[in-house]
Amino acid sequence: MTHIVRKLGLTLGDPNGIGPEIALKALNQLPTAALQSITVFGSQWVWEQTAKSLALESLAQQVQFKNIGDFSKSDFQPGLISAQAGRSAVESATAAIQACESGELDAVIACPHHETAIHQAGIAFSGYPSLVAKVCGLKEDDVFLMLVGGGLRIVHVTLHESVQTALNRLTPDLIQRATVAGIQACTRLGIEKPRVAMFGINPHASEGTLFGPEDLANTVPAVSALKAAGHDVSDPQGGDVFLAQRQHDLYVAIFHDQGHIPVKLLAPHAASALSIGAQVLLSSVGHGCAMDIAGKNLADPQGLLRTIGLIAPHFSKTPYGD
Repeated sequence: MTHIVRKLGLTLGDPNGIGPEIALKALNQLPTAALQSITVFGSQWVWEQTAKSLALESLAQQVQFKNIGDFSKSDFQPGLISAQAGRSAVESATAAIQACESGELDAVIACPHHETAIHQAGIAFSGYPSLVAKVCGLKEDDVFLMLVGGGLRIVHVTLHESVQTALNRLTPDLIQRATVAGIQACTRLGIEKPRVAMFGINPHASEGTLFGPEDLANTVPAVSALKAAGHDVSDPQGGDVFLAQRQHDLYVAIFHDQGHIPVKLLAPHAASALSIGAQVLLSSVGHGCAMDIAGKNLADPQGLLRTIGLIAPHFSKTPYGD
């Protein structure tokens, strides 16, 4: 059943990045009625200053705004990577996730964060999925990233870690949980019985054990268990084979680059990044803070508009198209 979003939270991300600018530009392209159902989280001073610079003060006043944290006027320096900006991004996202968990919101969309800024603030962080897990009281490996763009939906079993670290903690159970989270996310997006492709760990999914024992020990038993549970999952193959066929609704990538490269190639500025596996539905845009153009009125809001169209299609004049 499609997840209907009636109340949407939007966080500004890193206030020194392009987040505040693309948020305002995107809202400016939504129907007026949709604005009444959106709550923005972040620094109100940054919101007002950015609206003034874009001549969108009237628009900024039409949406509900929750001022989060103590990001000061002196901290607002577009293009600057700073601990204060990193902390603001995490604080605003945390507040929105908590509001979604309590039922005040149905979903959250987060503008780009800057990992270096967050680490400068001394905050342990490895992407929005880890933050969703922490706020919701889950283990970090219970929440996964699914990229959507270029006609692809790719859930990642592992994410921001070395290949060796990922291999060391890889298990059939972890692969199963990531796959089920992806299937459930597809269902929330309106795909009732998704066809799933399982990427192999090694080239050609190891060809038995010719290229190593990892697939026989992990992806093969994971697929067997998923099939036994009634899911439509293809046997492991090389990701290149599945992507050339383009016959599946959901792809399962074992490593970060297996999933990111095809989506970023096909949709470099228009992908959406969903944190899945928790009750809270959060998506961020699939691009970064673009510090080089922050504060210059050059940022394109299309990635954010597509994410809004994906999560809440009835809010958008142009619903998301794969």
